[in-house]
Amino acid sequence: MKRRIGAKMWSALALCGALAASGGLAACGGSSDSASASSSSSGSKAQLALVAYSTPKHAYDALTAAYAKTSQGKGISFSASYGPSGSQSKAVLAGQPADVVAFSTEPDVSRLVKGGLVSSNWDANTYKGIVANSVVVFVVRKGNPKHITTWNDLIKPGVSVVTPNPSTSGSAQWNIMAAYGAQLKQGKSPSEALAYVKTLLTKHVSVEDPSGSTAMSTFTGGKGDVLLSYENEAISAEKAGENVQYVIPKQTILIQTPDAVVKKSSHIKQAQAFLNWLWTPAAQNIWAQKGYRPVVSSVLNKYKSKFPTPPDLFTMDSLGGWTKVKTKFFDPSSGLITKIQAAAGFPTASS
Repeated sequence: MKRRIGAKMWSALALCGALAASGGLAACGGSSDSASASSSSSGSKAQLALVAYSTPKHAYDALTAAYAKTSQGKGISFSASYGPSGSQSKAVLAGQPADVVAFSTEPDVSRLVKGGLVSSNWDANTYKGIVANSVVVFVVRKGNPKHITTWNDLIKPGVSVVTPNPSTSGSAQWNIMAAYGAQLKQGKSPSEALAYVKTLLTKHVSVEDPSGSTAMSTFTGGKGDVLLSYENEAISAEKAGENVQYVIPKQTILIQTPDAVVKKSSHIKQAQAFLNWLWTPAAQNIWAQKGYRPVVSSVLNKYKSKFPTPPDLFTMDSLGGWTKVKTKFFDPSSGLITKIQAAAGFPTASS
């Protein structure tokens, strides 16, 4: 039986944004972690509000702590709010205070560009605004009892799959496009690829949580045979001693996660300095240690054995880019995936 996110859950997500806007971040399950020192290199102090999607919390805990120990980070502290990427983006648009945003997908940043909160050239640097990469993987029970190694294995009789809800979760959208693109890589037509995704979502997905991190909790709690997730989430679960392992499928998508500065920030210089630091070797090594693939090639080369390149790795650009994908597949009224979700009885929400 499918577990649907009911009205109370959706109301809670909306309330989260309202509470955050009034300063009640802790009420939304976010954290208020501070890492501060006596004075900044410019002789001023600032607390930066980081609004992020849920998955990289452990990475940002380490990154903000490390940044506070640098010369440019002295006197800088952080408050942090974590949640589903789409919900976090909408909350900032609605007024939640933010200096730096860290989302799962580019459209969640574009929403703020359209709203006048983020500069249109936010992605004009060498790394196109992407601070770290990952890939979609299959998280399975230790020993892989159902021998799940390919996308076709996910739709075999009796296999139960866990993935988040694409209405709120950027992770879910990456998962779905990984499944769709994998079929194209195997030589299937677009209609055949969509038919595969429909079978997967309507006949094998039993649980759709609001975010990638809650989906991981559901899976480690015992539900499902396989979880579609970020590679870094799988690595973290293994390190935490969970009874899981992961498989990198031959065909999978490169997950590219963007950060940006909110241009109305009252601490914009400090916010930009922190964002720039995320591309330094020191920060990129922390990303790698937390299971993310560095975007700085000199750092990535150090971790080749940890992060093998899948044989048929593809990007969102190869599927037409996020703007086209968002409209075609995830538009709240006409999206192909939205319609499949509605027919399957899973909740959908406007973007």
